[in-house]
Amino acid sequence: METQKQTLSERFYRALLRLFPFDFRGDFGPEMEQAFREQRAHVQAGKIGLFRLWWETIAGIFTTAPAEHISMLRQDVRYALRMMRKNVSYTAVAVITLALGIGANTAIVSVINAVLLKPLPYQQGDQLVMLHQRADKLGLANIPYSVPEIQDYRQQNSTLSDLVEYHSMQFMLLSKDDASRVRAGVVSDGFFGTFGVKPILGRDFTPTDDRPGAPAVLLLSYEYWKKHERGDPGIVGKTFQMNDRQHTVVGVLPPVPQYPNENDVYMPTSACPFRSNPKTIANRNGRMMSLFGRMKPGVSLEHCKSDLALISSRMVQQNPDAYPKEAGVNTAPVSLRQELTKGATPMLLVLLGAAGCVLLIACANVANLTLARMAGRERELVLRSALGAGKGRLLRQLFTESLILGLVAALLGVLFASQTLKLLVDFTARLTPRAREIQVDGYMLLFALAAALLTSIVSGSVSALYSRQDLAAGLKDGNAHSTTGQHRVHARDILVVCQVAFSFLLLVGAGLMLRSFSKLRNVDPGFVPQRVLAMTVDLNWSKYMNKPELSRRIANQLLEKIQSQPGVLAAAISSSYPMDPDNLGGWNRTMLVEGHPQREGQKSPLSSIRSVSPDYFKALGIPLIAGRVFTESDDDKVPDVVLMNRTAARHYWGDEDPVGRRVSFDQGKHWIKVVGVVGDVKEFGLDQPPGDETYLAQEQTRAIGSIVVRTSQDGLNIANQMRRAILEVDPQTAIPNVETLEHARNASMASPRVMTDLLGIFAALALAIAAFGIGGILALTVNQRLNEIGIRIALGAKPGDLLAMILRQGMALVGIGLAIGLASAMGLTRLMKTLLFEVQPTDPITFAGVSVVLGAAALLACYIPARRALRIDPLRALRSE
Repeated sequence: METQKQTLSERFYRALLRLFPFDFRGDFGPEMEQAFREQRAHVQAGKIGLFRLWWETIAGIFTTAPAEHISMLRQDVRYALRMMRKNVSYTAVAVITLALGIGANTAIVSVINAVLLKPLPYQQGDQLVMLHQRADKLGLANIPYSVPEIQDYRQQNSTLSDLVEYHSMQFMLLSKDDASRVRAGVVSDGFFGTFGVKPILGRDFTPTDDRPGAPAVLLLSYEYWKKHERGDPGIVGKTFQMNDRQHTVVGVLPPVPQYPNENDVYMPTSACPFRSNPKTIANRNGRMMSLFGRMKPGVSLEHCKSDLALISSRMVQQNPDAYPKEAGVNTAPVSLRQELTKGATPMLLVLLGAAGCVLLIACANVANLTLARMAGRERELVLRSALGAGKGRLLRQLFTESLILGLVAALLGVLFASQTLKLLVDFTARLTPRAREIQVDGYMLLFALAAALLTSIVSGSVSALYSRQDLAAGLKDGNAHSTTGQHRVHARDILVVCQVAFSFLLLVGAGLMLRSFSKLRNVDPGFVPQRVLAMTVDLNWSKYMNKPELSRRIANQLLEKIQSQPGVLAAAISSSYPMDPDNLGGWNRTMLVEGHPQREGQKSPLSSIRSVSPDYFKALGIPLIAGRVFTESDDDKVPDVVLMNRTAARHYWGDEDPVGRRVSFDQGKHWIKVVGVVGDVKEFGLDQPPGDETYLAQEQTRAIGSIVVRTSQDGLNIANQMRRAILEVDPQTAIPNVETLEHARNASMASPRVMTDLLGIFAALALAIAAFGIGGILALTVNQRLNEIGIRIALGAKPGDLLAMILRQGMALVGIGLAIGLASAMGLTRLMKTLLFEVQPTDPITFAGVSVVLGAAALLACYIPARRALRIDPLRALRSE
């Protein structure tokens, strides 16, 4: 019984000794066990003596073991730093390679974490939904809501605890000092409460604020408060003049993502002159609002969808005039998280894949460098093993060296990521309002640390896994040019093949985006953007509303003033201009075409509407195809006339002449004559096909939204001159946006351009790392085969044959990598289909071009060490043996 107790004690003591480093246990373990047995044998009988022995033993081990680990770690770190200083070139290349891979991934992962993974910055964000009203048969995906529709959904739904409305408009905000144009969000009572957002200054809107006739109040966005009011802590109570009413600031919102628009100020529905108009409130077809809701606890998205579909179906049945059968109107909820990130998800995942490939290539390259370095350190490691260093001790030393390299690379990678984060934030801001949540935070640092540990484990372990185990053979063959074991050669070959395959994937992705962007850039926009200045103008609408004669007079005065300026060749007023960032959705209306009766179930024709003055087509260089353009006589004293673009003319009348035909925008109550056909214009982006477009005469609509000017010089050179001319006509006019049409055209390509640039950078890094890796491994191979090559030269081998032999060895690996990369790219590039413009994911030109580029880079990387091999002195090579 006593023997069994002693055996258990020894086992437990031996388990405690495992807290010490392996080498310490090997040196002192047996003596410590013997000392413990003697102490155990001489301990006084009784539980107190036994307890004291174990207490002192355990306390001593827990006190001593950490100190031994720290002491050994200090030794490993000092030795690792000496080896790094001794091999500065290896250290620099490994650190820079890993830093680029870790930095790229850290930046991309930080963006994905903030945009796709983090919970919404709203209270219980997973319960928030946006209601989409669709007309499936007309192809309309997001129709605004009218006040009667909002009331129906509020009163009849059983799945939403809150249902709030929103729309955005632009108004003139007048203070004592200046006038500025602001984007105002118009929201119903409880809007911010639904999102769980509380003002950081002042108060939220109350039900009293939303009642008809209530005093007008404002909430300022955090950005507007900081930029325009300079963060004034006493802003609450300040008054502004807007829409001929005094508005009082009651609060300031926190910095949260604003969706669907980034607004400067917010007002309750009672303060909006359009939303509070009794005609708007009573009109079921007066659609201008978006709807957001919060699902009740326990309600699923599918349950909510069924509930809203039932209400929508009931509304269609009860109001057939507002919902034609051929429209197919219905409503469905969409998760707000999905709505906020739908535009960013595909691009960010592609960038994550690209950054991941760069990191894998970097790891493979550093692992190859480590294996190459091991060939030079093999004699050192064998001697250390012969002198008593165990394999665990060597593994820890190698891992320490790799860990230091990884940590230094992670530090540089974080610096690199933080510097590139602004570029990614600007890029992501074009896709989602959640871009403002991207920042350098703890998640970025944790990811960089994890990446450093991962790369350290890979590069540190690979050398130990392929180190020699036969010490005698190692000591015998440990000279500088000994033949490396086949297992290590195979490992290096596999790593080279992986580098080539991953590089091929990245280069194909970048090549596809480059081809796509090239095609996009060469698209004819349908107008001549050179030397055309576009200015968004916003009149003080309360001054001109319901005053047609005054509106007509101000339009004429603006045109006359602009046309009289030096350098102006043509000028026109329009409701908007091509690729206007504030009009990317367009103004669409259903239309009837005379002589083409609509059959039951057939989609109603839908046309984009733009109001323009006579010289609009001359200013933009849009060609006239048939008929005539507008003239000064097309005013409100003659019957309305319209122009159609070429696509609409072909769509409605085919090969027939549309001039003289008539269309109606009010179900046939009034008919408008078509007087001409003009060329197609890429109104909403170069990647969007031209749709049906109708132009109305500005004199007959009195819509003033922008002024376009063709000049004899660069438009921006006279931008200030144009501003002064407009303000001389009406000082209260806001001019929030001035740009050339060349800039508008280029801005429409900004997202694909940045995506192409980012993928191009990743691909270039991959190509450089892979080429360096191939060249480095082949140089090592040549160095290890000096004896063989020297003998071949001495025996009369021709230089061309030696060159071909060495190139064949390197290019064989490249060929295998290209084949694997080609097979992988054929499947994976299909995920990029939505990002490409007029280019197929399996585009043969791109695949062939990438194969040539990568093959040429690899051939050059192989050629350099191959040429070096031809300069070997055979006598010197043989003497070294």
